[in-house]
Amino acid sequence: MSDEPVHVDFLRIISGVKIRIEIPVEFINHENSPGLKRGGVLNIVRRTVELVCRADSIPEVIEADIGELEIGDSVKISAIDLPEGVRPSIADRDFTIATVAAPTVMVEEETVEAPEDGEEGETLEGTAGEGEGDGETQSPPSGGDADQ
Repeated sequence: MSDEPVHVDFLRIISGVKIRIEIPVEFINHENSPGLKRGGVLNIVRRTVELVCRADSIPEVIEADIGELEIGDSVKISAIDLPEGVRPSIADRDFTIATVAAPTVMVEEETVEAPEDGEEGETLEGTAGEGEGDGETQSPPSGGDADQ
């Protein structure tokens, strides 16, 4: 194993020829999004978008403005201003790039507080193994015959 390349493919592109290329998506205006301010979560569906464009006019990044998104809203490719002559390679539908999802709620386990001195409360002593059918194995009463 080494850092030396084993194989390299070069592609000669002539100016003006249209190519397909993956361009990264940059999300802007996070701080202005009402949905994110209320605890929503940005769910990124596509970090890159495949575009068809001329070889001499490849955009470095696509900017998706999420500053107006509420919880449940999404950014679709139609909402993105693409440079002239640039179009998405998926042309048959208006696909989603990101959504603002509702926050997930973590359920905390309830804790039982110990009763303070002088207060009545349930005690857990002696409860294990009491009663029948609770799945606990009980030993026979002392002084009796275990084979009865």
